[in-house]
Amino acid sequence: MLPRDYETDQGNVWIRNPVAEDISAIINLHRRCFPLMVAADGAWEVSELKSHLDLFEDGQLVAEIDGKIVGVASSLIVNMGRDPLRKHTYYGITDDGYFYNHDPQGDTLYGAEVYVDPEMRGRGIGKALYEARRDLCRRLNLRRILAGGRLANYVDHASRLTPEEYVWQVQEGKIKDPVLGFQIAQGFAVRGVMPNYIRDPRSKDYASLIEWLNPDYQPQEQGGAKVRIACVQYQMRRLDGFDDFAQQVRYFVETAGEDYGAEFVLFPEFLSVQLLSGLPPMGSREGIRKLAEYTDQFVELMATLAREQGLYLIAGSHPVAQSDGRLLNTAMVFRPDGSFVSQPKLHITPSERTWWGISGGDSLVVVQTPKARIGILICYDVEFPEAARYLADRGVEILFVPYCTDNRQGHMRVSTCAAARAIENQIYVATAGVVGNLPDVPAMDIHYGRASVFTPCDFEFARDGIHAQADANVETMLVTDLDISDLYRSRSSGAVTPISDRRTDLFEFNHKLSNEMIGRGVEEGTIEEE
Repeated sequence: MLPRDYETDQGNVWIRNPVAEDISAIINLHRRCFPLMVAADGAWEVSELKSHLDLFEDGQLVAEIDGKIVGVASSLIVNMGRDPLRKHTYYGITDDGYFYNHDPQGDTLYGAEVYVDPEMRGRGIGKALYEARRDLCRRLNLRRILAGGRLANYVDHASRLTPEEYVWQVQEGKIKDPVLGFQIAQGFAVRGVMPNYIRDPRSKDYASLIEWLNPDYQPQEQGGAKVRIACVQYQMRRLDGFDDFAQQVRYFVETAGEDYGAEFVLFPEFLSVQLLSGLPPMGSREGIRKLAEYTDQFVELMATLAREQGLYLIAGSHPVAQSDGRLLNTAMVFRPDGSFVSQPKLHITPSERTWWGISGGDSLVVVQTPKARIGILICYDVEFPEAARYLADRGVEILFVPYCTDNRQGHMRVSTCAAARAIENQIYVATAGVVGNLPDVPAMDIHYGRASVFTPCDFEFARDGIHAQADANVETMLVTDLDISDLYRSRSSGAVTPISDRRTDLFEFNHKLSNEMIGRGVEEGTIEEE
């Protein structure tokens, strides 16, 4: 996974996913690499590159040497249907360059662009970008990589050769073509020639259709893309120390992973607050600050468990102190490699503000995983439709909601709003709350919880829009399978189609979130490596 060094015969090349601040450098490099194409068709626009990052950050790559961007590769996932080798145009396959047709449920990684600084060619940069793209194809278990390779020198031979004859002679080594020759050397096979592919004087608008088949591809179950999740309905109990806490958490993660094969495990909000039960009594604000001192141990535990079980661990939430002195109620999503993404709670309840002095965050996280695109809203956040709408518009398919409520009314507010978010955005919403009590911890006396998974209410899904639900107020774990394909069938042919039926001519959605882009596999928020 990125970022990482790729070794070449000429030295190492650092490959990473771009961030918003890279956009101007990417555009300048594009202009220098393709002056004739830019003159005919224009360079990348800022809006296009932002769209690429919003829709499929994992598919966008930059190569660095000595801290300078020297190469770029752009990709999207497409569904080519029954005829994956059909002719197409660049503008059609990329939705006029914006990648709006990116389909997370597709089986083909489409290579939209690769270019290398003209002054840095011959240093293995293109080779490293192609290798990184193949690694991405394997990691996402996609069937193939397709691309249109412009016939870079065809203009010099067009008077005597057809495009097909030119391609054949390049394959035979009789003509040198810097683009197609390189692609063949990278293991791609030519599947055809496409006219009017792109406006490029050098290729007379022709391109080869090239394909690389993923040798590690594992076919998915017919008609479905199943994801197994486990929602831990966790009982608050008195603890003797961090080791006691770690033992309880480990039990659930190991059970979910080893015994039930879960790929995502969700813990409740304020999971770690029970650590205060093993400390001398103190005021609520002093206690929550003390709890924040456990952050390093908390991160190490969760990262270790995610790595050991090879799953995504949504570790409830934990108070995290910021450099400016604020305290954020933070959910952390740990990947199978131990890296994690931090999602702060945006909307702070009156009791959190009064008792603990917690502040609200200002960013939202979208995480691309091999099985589904996920987002997190912590408890009260799910009661505000704007936050879920923002995540859904960026492709979230499963929304995880860790929560902590003290009575049935609070639980019903969270669960009812979670069900509404599932319906209006046509996504899955999984919730997990704490149960039990902590008599010696201020503001954490009693709890009411019932883990649930909600769906759009339509024919594809379970009755009443409740996919699965645990018994209330007992410690347990809700394990269930979700079919991501059902979401897309519902969106295209459901009894109602809320996403496509929105009146964007009447209503606009704007946001002022702090950071629009990007870390590895995440659109907004803070990524840290363990």
